[in-house]
Amino acid sequence: MSIPAAYIAVILIWSTTPLAIQWSSLGAGFSFAVMARMVIGLVLAGLLLAVWRIGLPLHRRARMSYLVSGLGLFGAMLCTYWGAQFISSGLVSVLFGLAPLVTSVLAAFWLGERGLEPFKLAGIGLGLIGLVVVFGAQLSNDTHHAAYGVASLVLAVLIYSAGLVWMKRIGDDSPPLATTTGTLIVALPLFIAAWWLADGSVPADMPLRAEAAIVYLGVFGSVLGFALYYYIVKHVEAGKVALITLTTPVFALLLGAWLNGEVVPPRVWLGAGCIGLGLALHQKSALSGAFNAARLKSTQG
Repeated sequence: MSIPAAYIAVILIWSTTPLAIQWSSLGAGFSFAVMARMVIGLVLAGLLLAVWRIGLPLHRRARMSYLVSGLGLFGAMLCTYWGAQFISSGLVSVLFGLAPLVTSVLAAFWLGERGLEPFKLAGIGLGLIGLVVVFGAQLSNDTHHAAYGVASLVLAVLIYSAGLVWMKRIGDDSPPLATTTGTLIVALPLFIAAWWLADGSVPADMPLRAEAAIVYLGVFGSVLGFALYYYIVKHVEAGKVALITLTTPVFALLLGAWLNGEVVPPRVWLGAGCIGLGLALHQKSALSGAFNAARLKSTQG
């Protein structure tokens, strides 16, 4: 696949994933939906490993990587699926835009990385302001369920970011597809247990939309999306990669309003704008490098 095609595919997958998460739970329940997604993802990942003849490393770092990533995937996805019941799909994407900000803070304290320059600190501050605005908007809801959904998504972001930093500390260099497969092997039994404790029954009559969403997430959201993302990281400048996290929340909000009839209050748009601006400031150096490179290339052309 060409790099532009892979780039566009990742934006589309990440923009549609929150909406697919909501649709997959219709008539099925969040615990069954996420478990079924992981089953499909593991089957597909295993088949790709076999077809491409990629081994599954079992040395100590690989095993630690699978364990940490699997536990992180379980915690983050369970919180995401539960919280997505109470908030709009676009807001799910907006809140996950906080992940790079949270990751940088955890990496500074846990790994000793010296990356909290003034612009990054300003970006983190704006992101926190945006989170407060969004949380306040949802807290004003009569049932307060929306506020619970926001809190659950924030917890998911914390778990996801902590897993990324811990993975970096482990420093495993296994192939990405092998890591994805090992992660799913660890996480799937936990998802099965969560489904059994929450409900334990297979839906007898699922809507076609829910079935299609589960398959879509299992194939694209759990396996191909990550494989394409790693491919982009390997071949594209950091600034252009950072643009993905800036654009997907906007597309997700628009798709939620267009395809799911979601109404986004002005305060949520304001909070989303603060989070987006904070992320842009946090990624300022990478974005500036990408824009300067593009300008130099156009000048030379």
